[in-house]
Amino acid sequence: MTYPRLGPSFYQNTDVVAVAQSLLGKYLVSNIDGEHCSGLITEVEAYRAPDDKACHAYNNRRTKRTEIMFWRGGVAYVYLCYGIHHLFNVVTGDEDMAHAVLIRAIEAKEGLPVMEQRRGIAREKPQLTAGPGVMSKAMGITTAYTGHSLVKPDSSIWIEDRGEEWPGNEIVSSPRIGVGYAAECAAWPWRFYMGNTKWVSKLR
Repeated sequence: MTYPRLGPSFYQNTDVVAVAQSLLGKYLVSNIDGEHCSGLITEVEAYRAPDDKACHAYNNRRTKRTEIMFWRGGVAYVYLCYGIHHLFNVVTGDEDMAHAVLIRAIEAKEGLPVMEQRRGIAREKPQLTAGPGVMSKAMGITTAYTGHSLVKPDSSIWIEDRGEEWPGNEIVSSPRIGVGYAAECAAWPWRFYMGNTKWVSKLR
């Protein structure tokens, strides 16, 4: 069955917190190296320039890495964390807003053998895709895809709406993970996850 991809109007919503919550229950899909994989998005975090001290583009800081964040919503922002982990973000909002949503976890649905091979995990378990670095690795997403369109018909990475509804009382909010450096912004409850699934990353 073919499902509709999220279009530009979804990503160009200027309320990044609302977009982050709306991404829960959607499906992240990749078709990389001829391998089709998908997963239900279960955990996200919102980041917003210029006032969010946890955002890479805080105070509208423009660098070679963050320039992608200033593009019009609907592209991927993929960056390297600790020189190891490729973290996949969805750029949202209008041009020059530098808003993004980090996809922290998915529940693997299609292409499990490929995901397991990429991760070196022999059987299905939350560690396969619960965490932003391992999720990207399982889906085949690397920094090579930063700036990649999520809305073009021939995109290798996209997000689908499969018509599944998630009641608000199943969504939990908390402070974002690993942003203790961000002063008062570290307490903002901009991490959202499904409270009825084990496919979420563990707090560290």
